[in-house]
Amino acid sequence: MKVLVAIKRVVDFNVNIRVKSDQSGVDISNVKMSINPFDEVAVEQAVRMKEAGIATEIVIVSVGPEKAAETLRTGLAVGADRAILVQTDVVTEPLAVAKVLRAVIDQEKPSLVLLGKQAIDDDCNQTGQMLAGLLGWAQGTSISRMVTEGEKLKVTREVDAGTQELELSLPAIATVDLRLNDPRHPSLPNIMKAKKKPLDTVTPESLGVDVTPRMTVVKVLPPAQRQAGKKVATVAELAAALKFAMEAH
Repeated sequence: MKVLVAIKRVVDFNVNIRVKSDQSGVDISNVKMSINPFDEVAVEQAVRMKEAGIATEIVIVSVGPEKAAETLRTGLAVGADRAILVQTDVVTEPLAVAKVLRAVIDQEKPSLVLLGKQAIDDDCNQTGQMLAGLLGWAQGTSISRMVTEGEKLKVTREVDAGTQELELSLPAIATVDLRLNDPRHPSLPNIMKAKKKPLDTVTPESLGVDVTPRMTVVKVLPPAQRQAGKKVATVAELAAALKFAMEAH
């Protein structure tokens, strides 16, 4: 079974985000970038499947600028076999990424495609679902447990009311949640080996995909600063303050 994993280069989750002075977006200059945490879980799951003898090859794909190659090298160091960078400096939207991935899938012919359920920069949670729709494949989203049985994929997905059990026929799309596993850290020897693993670079144009944005960002604002708290002397005073706050809203 060939497994394809889509990953995204994002600002590291430990970094405090700064909005640009012109409010056109988030300032990513001179900040640490890393694999989207949800995608990191997807890579780990693919590696575990290969270690268990289920997956025969792991191909990781990223759509982004030239520097996204560094992110792909991290995935190769974790255990992926090959990497493909679809290089573009355009800020891609979920539909464009889904179309690019469909083109890559048409060439690679994987049995399973894994993605993080969402990216921590835009929080769209749309690419996996759009990709499944474009391909007409079965899909499981927000997956916290996954078991492969022959040509079937049994998954547990998290929903508002609890969990839902699904059985998917391969080929399939699966978007994973953080609770699926705990990603490993690549060892130094594997980081060195990753430098010799194949990393192919293509463009959206060579795949026949137009990634021109369909939306325009009007303004990006930081969240409002939290107001200072207020100490109260008694429970009655607290109750009165809470009542006033509820009535005010």
